[in-house]
Amino acid sequence: MVKKAVSAKDVAELAGVSRAAVSRCFTPGASLSPKTRERILQAADQLGYQVNRLASGLIRNETGIVALIAAELSTPYRSCLLSALTEKLQQAGKLALTINTDRSDDSVEQALRHAISYRTDAAIFLSGMPARSLAETCLRNGMRLVLINRDEERPGSLRLRLNDAEAGRRAAALLLAAGCRRLGLASSAADTPSLTERERGFREAARAAGFEFIEERRGPTSYETGQDLAMALLARSDRPDGIFCTTDLMACGIIDVARWRFGIRIPDELSLIGFDDIAQAGWEGYALTTFSQPIGEIAAESVNWLISGEQKNEAKEILLEPKLVMRRTLRQGFQPLAGGG
Repeated sequence: MVKKAVSAKDVAELAGVSRAAVSRCFTPGASLSPKTRERILQAADQLGYQVNRLASGLIRNETGIVALIAAELSTPYRSCLLSALTEKLQQAGKLALTINTDRSDDSVEQALRHAISYRTDAAIFLSGMPARSLAETCLRNGMRLVLINRDEERPGSLRLRLNDAEAGRRAAALLLAAGCRRLGLASSAADTPSLTERERGFREAARAAGFEFIEERRGPTSYETGQDLAMALLARSDRPDGIFCTTDLMACGIIDVARWRFGIRIPDELSLIGFDDIAQAGWEGYALTTFSQPIGEIAAESVNWLISGEQKNEAKEILLEPKLVMRRTLRQGFQPLAGGG
């Protein structure tokens, strides 16, 4: 025999209050005396009552479901950002639904359409390369959009991006100020907007200072790609003495290969700068100088915009600055070049 679900009416009868009072008790911000609220909560706990948020949301034409759409979920930066976003969404009374876009078949489109069938209110597109067509699908179905570190603009959406190009320029200036004269640029072949901007800024600054540089781009954004990049850069007779790596995860791979396969001393013979400030960057074995992504600020701005109800025809953009975190992979004691940053 199937047990009947506990209803709000059951709670009202046990607590000796009206059905409307039970509704107000479980509605954030609704007016209710503390004494009545306590009686209702005790009755609900005794009966095992749970509010049907989906049903009540549908009445208000909203469900509180927010889709998080991302690629490369296993990378440290992406997992940290997902953690921060889900925490903020939960604090705001929202439900996060993650869609992994790493697969190349139509399963991603099917997963998104499945999410839409649950009347998903909004979608947050994380950095990476989820297809632009997915954003179009969301918009056509009335979903609000937050775009993180992406180069596209959508009407009525929030676009959060970092000043990646400026970080690349600063990285080049810092390496030159540290006495490095054979610069290297190490990046993946992912071609995400963030990586592309970091690369561009580095190239511009190096060329403006009159320095040539060696560039290697290959593979996905992974530790193993960092190892491959190190073999390509450090096996050369004119190997670089200063490298800017566009992500920390790849920089860790470069550091390990430099030390254990080539016997290169860091930072005496090779200086490195990364980007992201993942947890591993602070480990004693790496102590990587890097640029920190303001993950907490990104998550807060995203969720605050969603719950504010702000939505206009024009896209809103917020530019955030990555912060330099000095550790031990950059040589110290040298003076900046004339005109250097």
